Amino acid sequence: MTSEELRKNFLEFFKKRGHIIVPSSSLLPSDKTVLFTTAGMQQFSLYLAGKKDVIKDFQSRHLTSSQKCFRTDDIEEVGDDTHHTFFEMLGNWSIGQDENGYFKEGAIRYALEFLEELGLDKNKLYITVFKGEGSIPKDEEAINLWIKNGIPIERIKEYGVKDNFWGPVGEIGPCGPCSELHYDRGEKYGCNSPNCGPNCDNCKRFVEIWNLVFMQYFKNEKGEYDLLSQTNIDTGIGFERLASLLQEKNSSYETDIFKDVISKIEEVCNRKYEDNKKEFRVIADHARAIVFLTSEGVIPSNVSQGYILRRLIRRSIRYSKLIGFDFNQFYSLLDVIVGKYKDIYPEVLNKKYEVIREEEEKFAKTIEKGLLMIEKLMTEKSERTITGEEAFDLYQSYGFPLELVEEIANEKDFLVDKNGFNEALKKHQDVSRTGMEKKFCGVGKDSGEMGIKYHTLTHLLHAALRKVLGEHVKQMGSDINAERLRFDFAHSIKMTEEEVKKVEDLVNEKIKEDLIVEKQEMSLDKAISEGALAFFKDKYGEIVFVWTIFNPQTKEVFSKEVCGGPHVETLKDLGIFKIIKEESSGAGVRRIKAILK
Repeated sequence: MTSEELRKNFLEFFKKRGHIIVPSSSLLPSDKTVLFTTAGMQQFSLYLAGKKDVIKDFQSRHLTSSQKCFRTDDIEEVGDDTHHTFFEMLGNWSIGQDENGYFKEGAIRYALEFLEELGLDKNKLYITVFKGEGSIPKDEEAINLWIKNGIPIERIKEYGVKDNFWGPVGEIGPCGPCSELHYDRGEKYGCNSPNCGPNCDNCKRFVEIWNLVFMQYFKNEKGEYDLLSQTNIDTGIGFERLASLLQEKNSSYETDIFKDVISKIEEVCNRKYEDNKKEFRVIADHARAIVFLTSEGVIPSNVSQGYILRRLIRRSIRYSKLIGFDFNQFYSLLDVIVGKYKDIYPEVLNKKYEVIREEEEKFAKTIEKGLLMIEKLMTEKSERTITGEEAFDLYQSYGFPLELVEEIANEKDFLVDKNGFNEALKKHQDVSRTGMEKKFCGVGKDSGEMGIKYHTLTHLLHAALRKVLGEHVKQMGSDINAERLRFDFAHSIKMTEEEVKKVEDLVNEKIKEDLIVEKQEMSLDKAISEGALAFFKDKYGEIVFVWTIFNPQTKEVFSKEVCGGPHVETLKDLGIFKIIKEESSGAGVRRIKAILK
C-alpha cells in the first residue's frame, strides 16, 4: 500500500462512519506555550476542553484529519530508523458524549476494524494500558473492552504515566489515560530477552502504531487533574511509521514517502543510500521540514521557530559536506518535496523556501573553517572537553549553534561546557547592549524637528512592510538624522520593485489620510496583550509608552508599537515619503534608506 493510499483509506474509513474530514491546521499554533503543532488534537483543544461548541462549528462530534506536525526534542537523533522533525499524524476524534457520541468502546472497535482492513494480523497486536498512578486509577474499563474485542489478557501490558497517560500539549489542558497498539514484527527483530515486549528498549520487534487517548481529565494551573465536564476520544497514528510497517521496510526513509528525495540525493552526489544512511536521512528529513516551515512564513533567525529553521539549514549543510553533496542542488530536493505534497498540502506551492538562500550562502562560507577549528581543538586537547569560551568563539566567529558544536563533539566522545558557553554569551550581550542603545533609539541628538518626523515615519514604514511582506517582518534597528532614515528589518530576500512601490504608496496614503498619533502609558504586559508590537523587550521597563497611529473617524489602527522616542501629533506635515534604497544588512536582515520630500 502506498502512503497516498494509506492516508486516503484512513480518512475515507472514518468518513463512512460519520466523521467530518477537517483540513490540517497550521504548524504554528495559536497556543503560544508551544512552538509548533505537535499533535492532531491541538486545533481541537478548546472543543476537547468544552470551551467551544463542536456541533456549531463542525455539525458533528466526530472528526478526522491528517495533521502536519513538527517536534524539536530529537533533532540530534534524526538519522536513525525512526526519528523525524516534520511528520504527519492521522487521527480521529469523538468530542463529548450524547446519543451520537462514542468513547472507549467505539474507539477500540474502530481501531481494530481499520487495522483489519489494512490486512494486519490481529493476533500480532499487543496493547499497553494505564496501570494507575498517583490520584488517577487504573484503566480497568479499557482492559475489559480489549478482552471483549478479542485481545487476550496475556497480550495486554500495564504501564504508568510515562508511557500510557497522554497530555496536555502545553502546561495546562485536556488529557487522559491511553491505550497504545503495538504490532509484533516477529522474533527475528527481537532481543531474545524473556522480558521483551512493547516498549522494549533493546530491540525493534514491537512497533507502536496507534495511540488511543481517553480524555477524562483537565490538568489545571496547580498541576491537579480535574474531571472534564465531557469525555472525549483523541487518537493518533504516526503516518510514516505505519507506512513503513505496511510496506515491510525497516525505516520510513525506505518507503515511498522518501523514495524520490533519496534518489535525487544519490543522483547529485553519486553515492548510494545504503553506504551513507545517516547523512541521506538527515538531508532528506531536514529538506522536507524546511519546505513546510517556510511555507508557513518561518524565516531563519536567532529566536523561536526561526532558530529551529536555522538549525535545520546549518545541520543540512554540514551533512551535505560529509557526502560531497553540492548544496547548490539542495533546492532541487525541495522541488521534489513540493511535487510530492502539493495535492495534499497546496500551501507548499508558494515555494517560500527561497528565504533560506541567504542563510545558506552565509553559513557555507564559514562552515569549512569552523569544522577545521573544531577538529583542531579536539586534536590538540588532552582533556576531552570543549570549554564554554571555545564553544562561544565557534558560535560568534562561524555561526555554529551550541547544539551543532555538541553534536560534533559527541561523535568524538567530547563534552561541551554549556554553562561556560552561557556565561560567555551573557557577558557578550551585556557589553553589546550599551552600544546597541543608540542603534535602537533611532533619533540623533542633533536631528531636531526632522528627526522627530523621521522617527514617526519608522512606525508607518514598519506597519506598511508587515502588511505588504507579511507579519514575519520585525524591526531590527534604525538610525535617523535630519536628512534621512535608515530602517533594518527581518526579511530574508530582496524586495521586488513592485513590493517597494506598494510599501511607498501605502505610507503616502496614510500620510494623506492625516492619521492621529496617540501616546498611552501602561504596563508592558498590558501593551502586548492589547496588540502593541514590542521587539526589544529586554530594554523596556515594566511601564512603557505605547504609540498608536489611527484614523480618528473610523478608529482603524494602522500602527501600534511600544516606543520611547518622540513623535509628531498628526501626519499632515510629514511630506512625501520616498524609498531611495533597499539592500541587505546581514543574513536574514534587509535595510531601507528613505527620505521625506
